[in-house]
Amino acid sequence: MSSNDTLHSGLSRRAALAGAMSFAVTAAVLPNRVWAAAPDTLRRINIYSPRTDERLDAIYYVRGRYVPEVMQDLNRIMRDVRADESRQMDPRLIDILSAAQTLIGHDRPFSVISGFRSQRTNDMLRKNSSGVAKKSYHLKGMAADLRMEGVNVDLLQRAGKHIGGGGVGVYTRSNFVHFDTGPVRTWGS
Repeated sequence: MSSNDTLHSGLSRRAALAGAMSFAVTAAVLPNRVWAAAPDTLRRINIYSPRTDERLDAIYYVRGRYVPEVMQDLNRIMRDVRADESRQMDPRLIDILSAAQTLIGHDRPFSVISGFRSQRTNDMLRKNSSGVAKKSYHLKGMAADLRMEGVNVDLLQRAGKHIGGGGVGVYTRSNFVHFDTGPVRTWGS
């Protein structure tokens, strides 16, 4: 087993929680620069795709570096399943999601409604909804629409606002929150 495999699957829960707590403190002190956390901080993500039943609960950042295998797994889980296309997701987005999970204090995965979107998928969604942007950050791998079982979307939005790392929108009727790494802004419906 390589050292990356150990980090991916064998890191102790105590070490993961210590890293997450350190990251939460950093996120609270530097809400507009979540990704500016100390280089030695561990970062964890817990994510699930209900469309494909793929799950990942892993440390994705160690010793100042993103773990390539975990980032590839994230790209796969957050792919456009309609077009079966993936793209490298913006690591800052993953940092924002990780910080939001830490601030909420729940050990529950984010359910991915939409991560990366191909142009074809985005165009199709725009025809069916006025809430889909023509130049969506989803097209660039810089956005995700998510929910978390048992957690109100207003709480998810408040966590995103506190972090201040990009756009945060709440879609109450559809029960999801949008996070992106664009300019800091908020909206809701």
